[in-house]
Amino acid sequence: MSDVYLNPLTDFGFKKLFGEEPHKDLLISFLNTFLPAHHQVQDLSYTKNEYQGRSAIDRKAIFDLNCISPSGERFIVELQRIKQIFFKDRSIYYATFPIQEQAVRGDWNYKFAAVYTIGILDFLIDDDQTKVYYHAQLKDQDNILFYEKLNFIYLVLPRFQLQAHELRTLQDKWFYVFKHLHELEQIPSQLTDEVFQRLFGIAKIAQLPASERLGYESSLKDYRDFMSTHETSRLDGKKIGLVEGEKIGLEKGEKIGLEKGEKIGLEKGKQLGIEEGKQLGIEEGALQKAQAIALNLLQLGLLPETEIARIAGLTLAEVQRLKSV
Repeated sequence: MSDVYLNPLTDFGFKKLFGEEPHKDLLISFLNTFLPAHHQVQDLSYTKNEYQGRSAIDRKAIFDLNCISPSGERFIVELQRIKQIFFKDRSIYYATFPIQEQAVRGDWNYKFAAVYTIGILDFLIDDDQTKVYYHAQLKDQDNILFYEKLNFIYLVLPRFQLQAHELRTLQDKWFYVFKHLHELEQIPSQLTDEVFQRLFGIAKIAQLPASERLGYESSLKDYRDFMSTHETSRLDGKKIGLVEGEKIGLEKGEKIGLEKGEKIGLEKGKQLGIEEGKQLGIEEGALQKAQAIALNLLQLGLLPETEIARIAGLTLAEVQRLKSV
């Protein structure tokens, strides 16, 4: 591998940097850049991170840590690599577990400590969303806070576009680390804070024991394979969508063409009918006029039938039929 530092978007990299007891100061620093002043964390303990309902896709796409502060606040810290169907529903579902864990047997007044779900997302929540950072809470119809203890904080990495020289806040720096750590060859001058000096030391691949290095290489391969498979599926889906769209377009085009063709045909048919009707009317009128002339001459009885036929413009047979009527 040519990378100098761990990729924090891999299972190994995420757990190595933020999920080990000796390195929890990194996680505390990261959390405190997003937490309100009254919930700033001084210490935390790791708790179980396997909840009911975890699917095979979840285990490949999502890595999480579950922590509790000394005052009881719960934190679910998730790294999510791809968007899944019902993404928001899933976040709310998993937030219910640390709520239920606070239940007390017997007499209990239902007082809860705050629960925070912090999602580091390598995808867009919605196609038209523009924010890098979201903090969602329960609010009423007047947009007034209804309940402050259930919090969903999302960091949308694809929307973060700042370069190293543009970093100003600790929050900016953490965003930058998650997005660019594995691309760096040396520590940027903007990341000289003590917490980042520690992070770069822990993240250096060359200093990993052989067993951990093998573990990281396996995790990195899984990450690349998974992302490649996902991208292939996305492109295949796009291709199928284009083919289906083209097919639907052709079918709609044919339908519109038929409808227009029928309309044009009806209009042309109507016009031809009118013209033919006019012609037939003219011809019928001329015949009636010729027959009237022939009848008048026959009634006079002065001319032979052959002469009457010539004058009226009829055949001899037609004059003879008129005579027999």
